[in-house]
Amino acid sequence: MADLWGLFQPLLPQLVLLGAALVIPALDWLVKDKRILAGTALGALLVVAAFEVLLLIPQTIEWMTWLLPPDIPSAPSLSTQLEAGFQLFPTAETGPGAMGLLVISTFSVGFTLIFLAVGILAILCSPRLIAREKNHGEYYALLLGSILGMTIVALAGDLFILFVGLELSGLATFALAGFLKRETPSAEAATKYFIIGGFSSAVTLYGISLLYGALGTTRIPGVADAVGSPGGLGALTTVGLVFLIAGIGFKITAVPFHAWAPDVYEGAPTPIAAFLAAGSKKMGFAAYFKVFLVALLALKADWDLALGALAVLTMTVGNLLAIAQTNIKRLLAYSSVAQAGYILIALPVQAHVAVGDTPIGLAGGIIHILTHAFMKSGAFFVVAALATVGVGESLQSYSGLRSRSPFLAFAMAVFLLSLAGIPPLAGFASKFYLFSSAVKVTLNGPDWLVWLAIAGVLNSALSLYYYARILRYMYVVPAESGASRLRLSPSVAAAVAIAFVATVLIGVFPGPFFQFAERVAAGLVG
Repeated sequence: MADLWGLFQPLLPQLVLLGAALVIPALDWLVKDKRILAGTALGALLVVAAFEVLLLIPQTIEWMTWLLPPDIPSAPSLSTQLEAGFQLFPTAETGPGAMGLLVISTFSVGFTLIFLAVGILAILCSPRLIAREKNHGEYYALLLGSILGMTIVALAGDLFILFVGLELSGLATFALAGFLKRETPSAEAATKYFIIGGFSSAVTLYGISLLYGALGTTRIPGVADAVGSPGGLGALTTVGLVFLIAGIGFKITAVPFHAWAPDVYEGAPTPIAAFLAAGSKKMGFAAYFKVFLVALLALKADWDLALGALAVLTMTVGNLLAIAQTNIKRLLAYSSVAQAGYILIALPVQAHVAVGDTPIGLAGGIIHILTHAFMKSGAFFVVAALATVGVGESLQSYSGLRSRSPFLAFAMAVFLLSLAGIPPLAGFASKFYLFSSAVKVTLNGPDWLVWLAIAGVLNSALSLYYYARILRYMYVVPAESGASRLRLSPSVAAAVAIAFVATVLIGVFPGPFFQFAERVAAGLVG
């Protein structure tokens, strides 16, 4: 029993999530007040978040060695070792590329905290919106299961483990997208998401299998060693690379793999739409970072320009298609596609950061992932809050919102302006860091990287047009006659308020968050 505990004790946060996901459906049969289920799920996420935060604090990690592999000695350098990563379940392979199937590092801890933050906000928003539905226990269990899959992606040191995490999270969100079974758009969203998600999973798995056939390993550092050796880039490797770009591209809604997002976001329950945009998509980026900045970094000359072009195409198409939307959730979906294009800039930029330098490219992507998690989820939560009081999803429905709910109107304005990159909000700070990293790396790297920053700035200006349309309806167009003030659910208002405070706080005091992003990035490429 002691040996079994020693094997799994580093995975205690994942075991807490798994245990809560198994207990909540049983608890659903025992309690009448379904808010207890939400409280249980929320409590599990808060416990795990506390563990992860303590791991990032040097003063606490020394007495938390019981959370780490038993063969790691207690030493003042533990917090430094966390950046290098603690290997779990090591394979029989040895050498400089040896890595465990799972790796606890600042990278995994940082992304896990982002996933947990989005999950906590989604749970706060859920009770009122799913009140008329049955199977509340299954809803929260699936949400926790999806977060569990995301954390496995963040921990993965092997491409097949990465795939398992992607699938565990994906299967849960397929069901969550169709949770509103009596509503046709929700069933349609789940069907489309399942079909396209299954296709993307097949493409991803096929790409991994081709890399295994060509290189003889699926360990991420092992793949890096193999592709860096003479003859590492063969036909199978090249085709596998293309399949990975496409397969994971579906997860992050990169163009041209984005078409599913507007329909799914529109039909899914609004908290789940926020969860997909602000959480599930970030899981895809964690996978992209591991694959391209570690496993396939030696082939950067073969993918950097392609991903740079993909970034520009994604942000441009997303913004152009958002302009024509009249449904707020579809508009936010296309806006989310554009935001994915901005984050993609981090990949080619980081590929040309000199070894030993601050990983500003990856850190720029991570800080924008962090800010996007709050400002995008916050915008969706405003939509959710309005849905609970009968306000529709058309832009016209938001007419006169400033008089009906001043708090929601102001919060939505802040989220939209932040997404557009207006100072002094979080979106401006993260875009400034991300775009300036492309300019800095150009000094010692390819000249074309600066065009990624220029494209980002121009697209941010373009996005302001359709964000301003929403502001116009809220603040300029008067409300319909007879429209009354809106009374909000306290839990939904709390989710909006938390996202609002985070969006303002990161923008006004960006320094600590930049340092957090750099430390998380160092856990992968430092």
